[in-house]
This record gives sequence, C-alpha cells and structure tokens, in this order.
Amino acid sequence: MMTVPSTGTEVRLAARPEGWPTAGNFSVVQAPVPAVGTGQVLVRNLVMSVDPYMRGRMNNTRSYVPPFAVGKVLDGGAVGRVVVSKSPRHSVGDLVLHGLGWREYAVVGAAGAVTVDPAHAPPGAYLGVLGMPGHAAYAGLLKAAEFRPGDTVFVSGAAGAVGSLVGQIARLCGAQRVIGSAGSAEKVAYLTEELGFDAAFDYKAGPLLEQLAKAAPAGIDVYFDNVGGDHLDAALALARMGARFALCGTVSQINEKDGPAGPRNLVQAIAKGITLRGFLVSSYAGLKDEFTARMGGWLAEGRISYRETVVKGLENAPAAFIDMLRGANTGKMLVRIAD
Repeated sequence: MMTVPSTGTEVRLAARPEGWPTAGNFSVVQAPVPAVGTGQVLVRNLVMSVDPYMRGRMNNTRSYVPPFAVGKVLDGGAVGRVVVSKSPRHSVGDLVLHGLGWREYAVVGAAGAVTVDPAHAPPGAYLGVLGMPGHAAYAGLLKAAEFRPGDTVFVSGAAGAVGSLVGQIARLCGAQRVIGSAGSAEKVAYLTEELGFDAAFDYKAGPLLEQLAKAAPAGIDVYFDNVGGDHLDAALALARMGARFALCGTVSQINEKDGPAGPRNLVQAIAKGITLRGFLVSSYAGLKDEFTARMGGWLAEGRISYRETVVKGLENAPAAFIDMLRGANTGKMLVRIAD
C-alpha cells in the first residue's frame, strides 16, 4: 500500500460567477483525504479535464445535472492511480477514469472507476479523443445530425476538443466537404494542414456569413454547433433543404449576464425543413462500445489526429478553465496534477 498524506489540494467554488468567471470565483484549499470504505478506492489524480459544460453548472439553475454547490469542491472527468483499494475490482497501481476531478485525492466507488490502459493511449486521451469529447463528436455527428456520405459539413469551434474530431470523423465517413471555423489564423492552419478540413476560416477576421458563404458556395447539409449565436444564424442562412443541425454547445453565449439571444432567422428552419436537435452524450450511452472500437481503430491506424493543451498544477485549474472558455486551447484542455 502506498503512503498517503493526511491532506490534499482541492478546488472549490467560492462564489457563483456573474458573466465571465474570474479567479475570485474559486478557492484552492487543503482538505483532509477522505477515508476509504468497503467497495471503494482512493485515487491520486494525475490529470483532469476542464470543459464548457462546467460553466453552466456554476449557475444556480435547474438542468440535466445538479449545479455545483458554493463552498464545495467541483467535479469533472479525471484519470488517476489507485493508491488504496477496498474493492476486488481494482488493485493498487491501476489507472482509472472517473468523475471526481478538481482534487488531488478522490474516493471513488468501484462502479465509478473505469480501468484504463496506459499502453493503449496516454492518460489524457481518455479525457479527450477516447473520452467524453470524442463520444460527443461521434454520436452528435452520426446520430444527432444523421450524417450521410456526400454531406457538406460545417463545424463551429472546430479546433476544440469536440470540433476537431467531428471534422475528421466526417471526412473518414465520406463527407463531400468539411468546413470549420476557429478563432485564429494558427488554428485555421491546423484544421486545413493537419486535420484535413477542406476549408476553414477565422471568424474574427471578417463577416462570418460572408466567410462561410465563400467556404460553402453550394450550402451545407450538416451543422455541428459548438458556439451558438452568430454561427447558428449563419448556418441557418446557408443550410440546404432538409439540413440537419446537431446542437452541442453555445460557448459564445454561456457567460452572457443577460442570457443568450435567440437566433434571428429561425424562420429558415421552417422554410427549409431543417432539423435542429440538441443532444447530451448520456443520451447515446449505448454507442459507447461502438465509438471506442472505431475511434481506437482510427487512432491505431494513424487516421485520427489530436492535440492537447496542458496546464501544469491543480492550483492553475481555474485559470485553465477560464482560458478554455476564451478559446486559448487547441484541442483538449487538460490540467496535469501529478506525474
């Protein structure tokens, strides 16, 4: 059994954000390492995820998942090493994926700790390309958007953890054309030169609708929305008859104090028979094995590429989260807690 200290670092929600979160909305504290009960394991976290959905949980509103509690430690995806086990399912030294990030040490029920193989992929990959973002990209494109070979696909936030995978999956599954938007010239080059997008543009560099129209002169069949706002408006304007939209996120609007503005041209959905389908990854839990097998195969064959933006130190998790919301990351934003 490994030596475990009496206390560990954790990050708590100090106050609910009003608009954009700041460092003052978080507190980094030392807390007692909890006792391990029968059927549980104590995990020392190695790497954790910060994701856009976490911003919604900082508001005191009812949703598909309870809000974070003020004064309590936050949570989210993490991979760590088992240091104490009172479960027959896990041994000390196992690497496990679980949902209690934002802390150095976590006590996890055996059913909530999924063993992962570091020989198959690095720990961070299980929080990105092989984890929830990859699952969201796969299910959102192929099921929520009902992708068909020959489709022209537009992805907003295309250099992020989800969007970067959506475009590649579309290409591998027979898209006629894949288009992405991103927030810098460097990210645009990443999409076209490394990930194989047919076209991409910097939405900050000019009128969004004009840039999308140039990239998709014949219109779009599928829109994968990570951004909302003006991106959704532009996609509605350029959608073909019977287009299908998968609504995954609204990162451009989640920090607005006055709430998001609705699409100005939603009438396009009526006139063109557009399907707009919001989705949660949990709604497609039955696809997990299929996704894991196909994505694992694509990775092994070198047909999928991914990047990670890694911030070191649990104390820097709040800054990493805020930077992620502002688009500072390319690919998956991760916080490395320990080696």
